[in-house]
Amino acid sequence: MTTPRIERLVTSGQFTLDGGTWDVDNNVWLVGDDHEVVVIDAAHDVDAIAAAVGTRRLTAIVCTHAHNDHIGAAPALAERTGATIWLHADDLPLWRQTHPEREPDAWLHDGQVIEAAGADLRILHTPGHAPGAVCLYDPGLGAVFTGDTLFRGGPGATGRSWSHFPTIIDSIRDRLLTLPPETKVLTGHGDATTIGAEAPHLKEWIDRGH
Repeated sequence: MTTPRIERLVTSGQFTLDGGTWDVDNNVWLVGDDHEVVVIDAAHDVDAIAAAVGTRRLTAIVCTHAHNDHIGAAPALAERTGATIWLHADDLPLWRQTHPEREPDAWLHDGQVIEAAGADLRILHTPGHAPGAVCLYDPGLGAVFTGDTLFRGGPGATGRSWSHFPTIIDSIRDRLLTLPPETKVLTGHGDATTIGAEAPHLKEWIDRGH
């Protein structure tokens, strides 16, 4: 049995919400081995993601939330591969802004485990950046995939519709800061960090949020 590994692909495109559009680079994470793999956030470029998957069986496309820059390529990737698209139901209104003609295939629930080649990705519901935002934690990999909930330097943005600053602070405090400090934080944009590295800064954000 091979050991699951984490691969990172960066794709580029645009994020659109509330009448504004911004150029963004997104992290697409692949977790698996030489035979099967899970994609976390199918962002922008279906050809690049399909090339990264290669000949492996893609079992799931997990959406950390439904902002368009994280889900844009999900339906096309699912159509090519037969993979299941997973989303938390609280983000369905956001999903429909981008893909009104195509619903996700299955709903994520807090505590659920998505398996990939020996990896066990546990779903943590972490609303705030979006109502259905989730993180995926695997203690065996020593990593948490945080989407846009937690970045190097602080929490995800909450200045636009469907977001709420006190809620994201509660999510980070209750669901993420409780993880081991050495846990790698693999983000939706930008560089990785660790829970331990972010904890001192986050205490300031928590004080600001309450």
